[in-house]
Amino acid sequence: MIFKYFGVATFSVFSVAILCSKNLQAQVVQPGTQTNGSQANNIRTAVPFLLITPDARAASMGDAGVAVQPDANSMSINPAKLAFLEMPYGFAASYSPWLKNLVPDINLAYLSGFYKLNGQSNLGASLRYFSLGQIQLTDINKNDLGIYSPNEFAFDLTYAKRFGNELSLATTGRFIYSNLTSGQFSAGQQTTAGKAFAVDVSAFYKRQTVLFNKDAIVSAGANFSNIGTKISYVEGAPKQFLPTNMKIGAASTFIVDDYNQFTFALDFNKLMVPTEPIRDGNGDIIAGKDPNRSIPAGIFGSFTDAPGGLSEELKEVSIAAGAEYWYNQQFALRAGYFYESPQKGDRRYMTVGAGLKYNIFNIDFAYLLANPQKSPLANTLRFSLIFNFGSNIVTNEN
Repeated sequence: MIFKYFGVATFSVFSVAILCSKNLQAQVVQPGTQTNGSQANNIRTAVPFLLITPDARAASMGDAGVAVQPDANSMSINPAKLAFLEMPYGFAASYSPWLKNLVPDINLAYLSGFYKLNGQSNLGASLRYFSLGQIQLTDINKNDLGIYSPNEFAFDLTYAKRFGNELSLATTGRFIYSNLTSGQFSAGQQTTAGKAFAVDVSAFYKRQTVLFNKDAIVSAGANFSNIGTKISYVEGAPKQFLPTNMKIGAASTFIVDDYNQFTFALDFNKLMVPTEPIRDGNGDIIAGKDPNRSIPAGIFGSFTDAPGGLSEELKEVSIAAGAEYWYNQQFALRAGYFYESPQKGDRRYMTVGAGLKYNIFNIDFAYLLANPQKSPLANTLRFSLIFNFGSNIVTNEN
């Protein structure tokens, strides 16, 4: 079988495109590129599409947003922010053609909505759908097995609650479905769709203050996401970790006057999964730790298992920084930068974007600036549309 997902390696565009292709011709791709645009170095997970930021607002700020002020798309980056939304209900839709420099018909779609139960609590739901386009299936003799459209999705439910005027917490449950193989056989075994369950635990804190003689809102956020079961595509094969991720950050919003407002945000990300060890020619570990661990051991051990010690652990932390300017709460300009160590994924790019708010809806746009020869994410576009309905709910401040 030319198209196959081995169940023991991270899914990547390379593994699909190089092993099967349209019109029986191999796609030209960069080896080891995962579906989140990162290079598959020595941190391996299944379903890396869960790490893609669908929200165009955060995407235009270098993927920073865990602590920026909330909107209807908050579930995609920090569900705890939902509790601070003032409208009684709303929804958002986002879309992005993805990795179009590698394969022309991959795309990510995201739908989310929220409903305010009372002045302190919100419910949220979202659907993240990742399509890998159409792929021609062939067997080892290049016999035509038809066209298949591999896809993955995740469905979330969130409960977010405020505690006073400054703090909120949220818990999210997630069902993950990854159908990459159409039930084909790999190494004599029939493949199946991968299924997993996960939870997110998130927090958001904000406080009104005065900075540099200007009214300001300082905020902090954290989201521990994709804490869940392992996933496999072949019965009896070793299961792979989900992309369990720690995202923490801070932001400051300066209210210059009635018309001008600036926000600056900084986020840090780290995958809480085992780092692959260094092995000799016989496969024996000579540096690092065995990655075949339980889920709790993998999460807590991810801070001390890098073969290169502390210096390598620090390289596993990616940095996202962004800025946003609003004029009269109607028009926004945004810019940002994302940095990931060349040894740990090598995503490095600038982003720009804009937003427009009119009546009940917001529209946001993001564009990723990178060298097309070096980054599979170059020229990525993301669009988001947000609808807010009803009048602001007066919350109990006690």
